[in-house]
Parts: sequence; C-alpha cells; structure tokens
Amino acid sequence: MRGNKAGWTVVMTAALMVVGASSYGENAFRARNRPSSGEIRARLREKIAEKKNRGESRQGDKGSIEVGGRTRTYLLHLPRGYNRHKTWPMVIVLHGGGASAENGERMTGMSEKADKEGFIAVYPDGTGQGSRRLTWNVGDCCGYAVEQGVDDVGFIRALIGKLKAERHVDPDRIYATGMSNGGMLTYRLACELSDEFAAVGVVSGSLNGECRPSRAVPIVIFHGTADQHVPYAGGYGSESPVQRLDKPVASAVSFWVANNRCRSTPKWTASGSIVQTDFTGCRNGADVSLYSIKGEGHTWPGGEEGRRHGNVDPPTKEISATEVLWDFFQSHPMR
Repeated sequence: MRGNKAGWTVVMTAALMVVGASSYGENAFRARNRPSSGEIRARLREKIAEKKNRGESRQGDKGSIEVGGRTRTYLLHLPRGYNRHKTWPMVIVLHGGGASAENGERMTGMSEKADKEGFIAVYPDGTGQGSRRLTWNVGDCCGYAVEQGVDDVGFIRALIGKLKAERHVDPDRIYATGMSNGGMLTYRLACELSDEFAAVGVVSGSLNGECRPSRAVPIVIFHGTADQHVPYAGGYGSESPVQRLDKPVASAVSFWVANNRCRSTPKWTASGSIVQTDFTGCRNGADVSLYSIKGEGHTWPGGEEGRRHGNVDPPTKEISATEVLWDFFQSHPMR
C-alpha cells in the first residue's frame, strides 16, 4: 500500500507540475500577446467610427419633424448593411385611412423587402384626434386631415428633405406608394411633387381631384374589381365610412397615359384572376401599368390577412403588390 501511495504521490506531483508549467506558459503567452492600452484605445476608436459611419439607429425608429405648426411623426427602417459610403433608394409607404405607420409596415411587409433588396423604407403617420384613426388630406377625403386642412403634401416634402440630408438618400430613386386613403395621397404627391418622385404605386386608391404634374411620372396601379370601399368602376362605396364619389380606375389610367404620352394601345396579360395592362412607349420611359384583380376586395395584394394588417377583405396570394412595386421602381429611376 505504501508503494502504491508513493506512486500516486509521484503521479499527482508530476501532473501538478505539468499543469503549472502549462498555466505559466499560457499566462506568459497571453502577457506577450495582450494588446497595449494604446492598441485598445485605437480599436475602440475604430469601432466608434464604424458605428458612426453606418449611421445606424435602431431599425424601426420613430422620428418626428415640425411642419406647419404640427409635430409630424414617421417610422424609419434602415436596411441591413446600411452605411454612409453610398446613397440609397427610398420608398415612402402611406397607410390607409384610420390606420398608422406601424399598420402600414405590417400590411405591406416592405421592411422585409427593404432588407432583402437594400433600400430605405419610411412610413409616415397621418393626423387625427390623438394617435388613432389617422387620415390623409387629399382634397375631398378623409376625416380629421381634410376637416383641419392639414398640409400633408408639405409634410412629405419636408420629410424627404430631412431624410436626404440625414440618411444619404439617392435623389433619383425616391418612390411613394399607399393603400386606400394613402393611395389617394400617393396620386396627389405624383401630381404636386412630381419633381421629387421617380415613380409611384397606388393600391385601391382613386384620383378625384385636379392633377398637373410637371413631368411624366411612371405609375403602377393595383385594384380589385370587387372593392366596395373604393369601387373599381367608380361611384359611392357601399362599405366606405366616407360618402365620397370616386372616379373609376379607368379614369386614372387614362389620365396618366395621356400625361406620360404613352402609346394608346396597351399590352394585356392574363393569369388566373390577374389582368395586367401595360402602356409603354411613354415619354422618358414613364410606363403606366394596371393590375386588375378579379373578385378582389379592398386589400393589399399578397399582404397579411386581418384588419390589424390593414386588409378589410382577404388578400389574394396570386400576386404580391410589394414584390411588383419594387420591380417596377427598380426599373424607373428619375429621368
């Protein structure tokens, strides 16, 4: 037993010596390779500079701007990989009447598309009594905004100026889109701020007022033939909370075809319930495209179901307005 005990003692002692030597060697190695305080400070400065250069705020940050004596708010989404080494396209997404910026983001899925394709997505808020049931002033509609004579066109122009200065926005690739009341404001922006927008897209909106754009504006339009809020054929919407006489979709298309000086004969493409009508040969390449969706109600095509997402009716899954919009925008920079 004594021999065994002595043997174990020798083994343990040797093991401890090896561990100790190893620890000493590791500590010595770490000491030799530990960065100096100067190197640590330099690396810290590099990290700070990198973060500053990216200009990143938390994705989905809420911002504000003073316009016409009002504090206007918006939701800003910077794409993954955003930095200040280049300029970025920007898409302004306008929510429907009675909704909000957050609702517009959920409804469209535009932030996910922005991350994938590399553009800035901005979701302005309309106005209302408090933070709910926000609307846009498009002249003959809607709610609080039109009752109070809110200058929404001025708000969007000021917002564009702010983001150009702060977020390295490409001035030749600024786009707007909107749903319902937001689609109506998109039309108005194309009419009154055509110098700012390279192209626009309208979902379930109507062009009711005067329109005098200073240039040809590429436009893509989506509308369901069974929309009872903003009727495809025009008239009063049987389910609209606002009694308003809307002009038909064909009227808006005819206006933009004439304004953009397109060929009068379009190309038709039908697939399932989707009928695509394209007018090309337009001045400065300002194409006009219409997606008529048979049997579709008041929805963002391809969007999430449910009123909390802004879709009153179940949206079709045959087409994604968000996907088509970005493809259209990509091919239409400012000219």
